[in-house]
Amino acid sequence: MQKILFILCFLPTIFVSSQNWDINTLKKINNWDNGFIRNSSKVLSSTTPYVAIGVPAVMAIYGGIVKNEPLLKNALYVGSSVFEAIVLTYSMKYMIDRERPFEKYPDKIDPRHRPSSSSFPSAHTAMAFSLATSLSIKYPKWYVIAPSATWACAVGIARLNDGVHYPSDVIAGAVVGAGCAVVNIYINHWMQTWLFPQKKTATNNIVAWY
Repeated sequence: MQKILFILCFLPTIFVSSQNWDINTLKKINNWDNGFIRNSSKVLSSTTPYVAIGVPAVMAIYGGIVKNEPLLKNALYVGSSVFEAIVLTYSMKYMIDRERPFEKYPDKIDPRHRPSSSSFPSAHTAMAFSLATSLSIKYPKWYVIAPSATWACAVGIARLNDGVHYPSDVIAGAVVGAGCAVVNIYINHWMQTWLFPQKKTATNNIVAWY
């Protein structure tokens, strides 16, 4: 009982400290005024949705042209992981409805653009980590994992440099995105058995007669 009371007494302090860390960390990254960083953040923020959706789309188109079923299955897995991350993040945004940092702290944060949706979690980061994680799961090679992880982390930092998310938004987005990719392994297995039914072999047909 004493431990519970101790924790309850210090919860407000912990909450305030976490809020201070959130805004202070964001302020530092938002103040990175190097031209290369600013331009990179702008490019990453504007292209993330196109990359996250475009990669599995290109995989599916190419797989369909060359009739590569494994590639089509991988495209389905990657694309559905990204889709699930988008649906989940925007559902959370609607329910939590957290103010953007530039709205709550207009005197501290300089936004590069002003998104109309709520802040928590970061949808861009969720899409990036969902794509990076699902690609790394299907193609566990260093030359896939390293660039994917680097790009996903860079997207998260770009959202902070743009002043449109708190660090906690970005961390939550990364967890949601990676989590969707992992959970989707099991969901996708069911989807693939429905969309890609196993063809019966001649041996199976013969056995069926006995």
